[in-house]
Amino acid sequence: MSNAPAEPGTATGERTQPSPTLRSKRKSLVASTIGNVLEWYEWSAYAVFAPFIATAMFHASDQVSALLSTLAVFAVGFLMRPLGGIVFGGVADRRGRKFVLVTTMLMMAGGSLVIGLMPTYASLGAWASLILLLARMAQGFAHGGESATANTYIAEIAPSERRGLWGSIVFVAIFGGSAIAFSVGGVVTSVLSDDEVAQWGWRIPFVLGAFLALAALYLRRGMDESEVFSDEKSGTEVRPSPKGQVARSVLLVILMTSGITAAHYTWTSYVSTYAITQKGMDAGVAYWCSVGAQCVALVTLPLWGRLSDRVGRRPMMITFAVLMIALQIPLTGLIGSPGWTLLVAASVALTVVAIPGALLSATMSENFPTRVRTQAIGFAYSVSVAVFGGSAPYLNQLFIELGVARLSSLYIMLLCAFTGIACYLMRETKGIHLKDA
Repeated sequence: MSNAPAEPGTATGERTQPSPTLRSKRKSLVASTIGNVLEWYEWSAYAVFAPFIATAMFHASDQVSALLSTLAVFAVGFLMRPLGGIVFGGVADRRGRKFVLVTTMLMMAGGSLVIGLMPTYASLGAWASLILLLARMAQGFAHGGESATANTYIAEIAPSERRGLWGSIVFVAIFGGSAIAFSVGGVVTSVLSDDEVAQWGWRIPFVLGAFLALAALYLRRGMDESEVFSDEKSGTEVRPSPKGQVARSVLLVILMTSGITAAHYTWTSYVSTYAITQKGMDAGVAYWCSVGAQCVALVTLPLWGRLSDRVGRRPMMITFAVLMIALQIPLTGLIGSPGWTLLVAASVALTVVAIPGALLSATMSENFPTRVRTQAIGFAYSVSVAVFGGSAPYLNQLFIELGVARLSSLYIMLLCAFTGIACYLMRETKGIHLKDA
């Protein structure tokens, strides 16, 4: 009897199904990305139309309170993400990445449709606010699973030497979905009157997103399963989980992501609201300037991803931290009532945010073993996004109302310092095989 080890795939050394070709992997990449774009569009639409949702779903006698309530619901949605990341991450590590990506797409679309069709505060009272809260909680739960699984899936199907480039597509979807949401916001606020937008126009992006999800679901059903996951599940060797190493990686990823996500949500989800409510900028102008800034940053993402495949993940992450600490206060101070101020400030800030954004999928996946990768990413990434990202719009608005607006920038700068420290402590993982993570 031969004692030679079996090849990865099955106990007998034979795969139960052919390995995906590079062409089929690229098709899977496209399918995953289109679905991810739509999910981020549905998620971002809430922030885009926050001022209008505040009027429709909460007591309108106190506009500041209504806006804070809307942003609080935004934050609560984020607090559901860690739970979704843990639950769906565990499912993805047992049943596969593809199954979760299809399921979370359905849940996000359902939540979007509920928000688009639900009654207002004027017709249903506090029950309307409760329905909004539950819909966002469901979306947050699904979004936690989607984010973790998409980051894992793209990294696992990517060639090792191009994982940074392929992984950058995940953040392309984030910026792309947000840019589409702001584009819809710009169209709706430009075509309809303020009264029409407040009465029913704000519902358009949510209903639209729910129906577009059907096309994304069709594409996702044809995706390949991750070959790395399939090999792990079909292997006969059961290796103990390095709990100490995983716990350390979870903590470092939480700290690493803290500054990235706080800066990202401040300069995408909140900055247009800040320009409208604090600087008197026209809503349509603010939306289109935000779209332009996100498009500028989006173009740079593949460049940063490819560069990380050459110079490594750590140097680029630390570069982001240094630049964001230096630029946060000057860029915020630049914003005034003219639209160009928002366009310039947000373009520079988001281009800097794009540096670590392009690397997140590769960096996180390279720091966790396959058997717990999605669940670990789901917990670490979702906790960081929930605590530091989802709260950023609320804290920004709250600090302004308390007359201590400078604390918003100092808070982001502190978190970016945490990002730099975490990346300094992390190992360089560029080009490793994910089976060896």
